[in-house]
Amino acid sequence: MEGRHVMTAEAREAARAAAVERLMENGVVFEAPFSAVIDDGVSVARGVFIGAGVALRNGTVVGAGSRIEHGSVIDGCNVGQSCVINASQLFGSTLERGVTVGPYAYIRPGCHLGEGSRVGSFVELKNTRVGPRTNIPHLSYVGDADVGRHVNVGCGVITANFDGREKNKTTVGDDAFLGSNSVLVAPVKVGEGAVVAAGSVITGDVPPHALGIARGRQAVKEGWALGREKNW
Repeated sequence: MEGRHVMTAEAREAARAAAVERLMENGVVFEAPFSAVIDDGVSVARGVFIGAGVALRNGTVVGAGSRIEHGSVIDGCNVGQSCVINASQLFGSTLERGVTVGPYAYIRPGCHLGEGSRVGSFVELKNTRVGPRTNIPHLSYVGDADVGRHVNVGCGVITANFDGREKNKTTVGDDAFLGSNSVLVAPVKVGEGAVVAAGSVITGDVPPHALGIARGRQAVKEGWALGREKNW
């Protein structure tokens, strides 16, 4: 049994090395070829840079001019030209030209990222279409959504897509602005050019070019903190 495991490991390493060698012969640039994990069916264009510890699996295709930075895992994806993926994990999704992902983003199956869009640090996407030049820079979850072009998704935005029984859809129109720490409770639509105020919990549709606010009013009690013991 022990010998069988050793042979399996040796065969796996031989296949990995052969796949890396094939890509290097075709002009792919590896930062640390001995650390890369490449499946046999993967296709990578000439001149693509692959950083240390990258894994490309299950028929992934990477277009010309792209950079796959260290630690990224890309499984069953179509990555377009001139994309940059940095220390992120992507599964079963499509990236058009000029998309930037990471660091530390998690792209789950069924996503489509439009040309020039950006998905930044600690962002999770699932079954979501992101329009061209849309920016989701950090600390957000967007699931079961259709987000238009040139949308700004603020820090901490969440689509609340699961009601306990079913997954529901969120739609965001072109040129919309979603303020930081807002929650869109699906099913819900934010119209073209609309603005969601930071900290809002949106449970109803926001019409095009409207401002949606859903939060309690701030109350200020003058002098309330005077004489109180400080424990911070």
